[in-house]
Amino acid sequence: MDDADGYFPERVAATYDDSSEGMFDPVFTDTVAEVLAGLADGGRALELAIGTGRIALPLARRGVEVHGIDLSRAMVARLRAKPGGEAIPVAIGDITTTTMDGTFSLAYLVFNTIMNLTTQDAQVACFRNAAAHLEPGGCFVVEVSVPELRRLPPGQSAVPFQVSSTRWAFDLYDTASQAMSSNYVTVTDGRGEYRSIPFRYVWPAELDLMARLAGMRLRDRWEDWDGTPFTGESSKHVSVWEKG
Repeated sequence: MDDADGYFPERVAATYDDSSEGMFDPVFTDTVAEVLAGLADGGRALELAIGTGRIALPLARRGVEVHGIDLSRAMVARLRAKPGGEAIPVAIGDITTTTMDGTFSLAYLVFNTIMNLTTQDAQVACFRNAAAHLEPGGCFVVEVSVPELRRLPPGQSAVPFQVSSTRWAFDLYDTASQAMSSNYVTVTDGRGEYRSIPFRYVWPAELDLMARLAGMRLRDRWEDWDGTPFTGESSKHVSVWEKG
C-alpha cells in the first residue's frame, strides 16, 4: 500500500465520486439502501469500508443508525463533507480487525470490496469481525463479482474491460493463487499514467465456508439488489448470511 490510506489516498478520494459507473446513480443507491434498511429491521447497521458514504448516507436517510469502518482518512473526509456525513460515527482502521462499540442487526460490505483483502486469511478475518459485531439473527451482506475466468482463452491471463484513445483498462488473473489486479493506463496530454490495484478473487462457495467458520449460514443469494435469482450465468452476487 502506498500510504496510510491504503489504495484510496487523497488523489483517488478527490475524484472517487466522479465515476460515471452506475454505482453512483441515485436510483441504484436508493435500491441498495431500501434492501439494507429492510434487513436492518429497525436495528443499527455497520458498513465495512464505508468510503465516501455512497450507500451509508441514503441508508441513514431511511432512519437507520449507520456506523462505519474505513482505512482511508481521505475517503472519510469526503463523507464528512456531505450533508448528514458528520452524524455517522466512523472508526479509522482495517476492516479485518477494527471494532465498533455495541452490536448491530446488519453489517455489509459492497462493491467488490471483499476482494481488496488480498489473502484468504484476511477475508476469513473480515467475516469473523463482521460476525463479532452482529447480534444473534443479524445479517452480513456482501456484494461481489463472480470471477470471469471463462473469458480467459488458454494461455491468456488478461481480460480487457475498457479501451479508448485515452484509457486502457484490464484485469490480470493468476489462477493458481486467485490473485488478480485491475490495471489502468490513462493518457493525458500525450503522457501515460499507469495504476494497478491488487485483489484476491473469491468464489461464492468459498465465501459460504468463510461464513460458516464465523458462525453464520447462507440465507439468501441474488444476482443483484432487485432480487433476481442467482444462476450459473450471473456475473455478480449479493449474498446474505445470518448469524446463528
